[in-house]
Amino acid sequence: MKQYDAIVIGAGILGCMTARSLRRWNISTLLLEKEEDVCRGITRANSAIVYAGYDNKPGSLKAALTVRGNADMEALCEELEVPFSRCGSLLVAYEPEAVPKLEKKLSNGRKNGVPGLKLLSGPEAEAMEPMLKKGVAAALYAPSTGTVNPWLLGIAAYENALQNGAEAILGREVLAIRPCPEGYQVETREEVYQTRMVFNCAGAFADRVQGLAFAPEVKLKLDGAEYLVFDRLAKKPERVIFYQTQSSGKGITAIPCTEGNLLIAGVRKDMTIPYATSPEGLVEMLDRVKELLPETDTGLVIRSFGAVRPNPYRDSGESIPDYVIENPAPGFYSLIGVKTPGLTCAEGLGMLLAQRGAEYLSAEENPDFDPKRRGISEKDNDILCQCEQISRAEILEAIRRGASTVEAVKRRVGSGMGRCQGSRCSGEIARLLEEYGHGSL
Repeated sequence: MKQYDAIVIGAGILGCMTARSLRRWNISTLLLEKEEDVCRGITRANSAIVYAGYDNKPGSLKAALTVRGNADMEALCEELEVPFSRCGSLLVAYEPEAVPKLEKKLSNGRKNGVPGLKLLSGPEAEAMEPMLKKGVAAALYAPSTGTVNPWLLGIAAYENALQNGAEAILGREVLAIRPCPEGYQVETREEVYQTRMVFNCAGAFADRVQGLAFAPEVKLKLDGAEYLVFDRLAKKPERVIFYQTQSSGKGITAIPCTEGNLLIAGVRKDMTIPYATSPEGLVEMLDRVKELLPETDTGLVIRSFGAVRPNPYRDSGESIPDYVIENPAPGFYSLIGVKTPGLTCAEGLGMLLAQRGAEYLSAEENPDFDPKRRGISEKDNDILCQCEQISRAEILEAIRRGASTVEAVKRRVGSGMGRCQGSRCSGEIARLLEEYGHGSL
């Protein structure tokens, strides 16, 4: 039976950041993931926003981690060689009745220490973002808001964790967790592992994973959201645009991504099929795009996708607005219900978990820890993905780093994300995968 100091369950961005942070200490670490690749759950369908922190309750853990994570994001992305844009954001209101909500968020943000917040008049907001529909009543400007590719950041953290000595086994679903005198036995279909600590970062399944060993105090209700991706040629705002309505639930968010695309995020909805979209939802989103950003060519949509979001609640039905780290027994730590702004707080939460683990084990710092990871920069003149100008050398490097499917290659280098959505390059990428001993899915 293999033995570790720590097993991290779930290789989304939070699990990858936790595994990376654990290796800052001399803590032997195994990352287990039931999918065949990392960042395939909540992380893969994400708004990509690095939030400023004005939405969170002052004094909460979420507020503190959001503001800190926002401030640290640029340095983190430099370490991991992931593109980051501090583009700023506008929360716009067209109804005068919604303006007090902006004022409340302004007050909240200042209490949380969000830098540079400013309430703009309608004309000031329209001058800052000429694409906006005329008639803005007011807007909250947050210059610290940014965007980052969520799965690329998670993959980078994963690679850096491995560079620093963490182990990972993908395609291994945890079926049982048994407390024992030495800590815990974690059972998969293929093998049983011994560990002194368990870190439950299983995302949408975190309550079920904890339930394998201890009854969770926090449970999850899942809902969904829909997204539209526009071609790079589409005209887009310079900043993230949040649409605040009086009814709090009818707005959309427009996001200028680091890759150059415009991403439109819709409102949350009851989930039926995970990661699915609905015809009526997409039509509604397009209508709202035309309303909010009338200059946007809605004919340039190249993709739509759905997301899954966990909503934590207690048995009483009470929703939980803050992050909760359950610690039902020594050495067992659960993050159940991490949702927006989970991307912004992922490194901070991972570090917090690792610090608690290091204290529990009285672990010494790892003097050889290297926080830097090299991005994929290999390039040659053999361009396989014409839309995104991705070369054969980049694709081969992604395969060498562990990409075993066409989708895994796409999420590492961006192949297949352009206008044709992989119709021209996927076949050749699948052939290369087969040549290197992988399937072509």
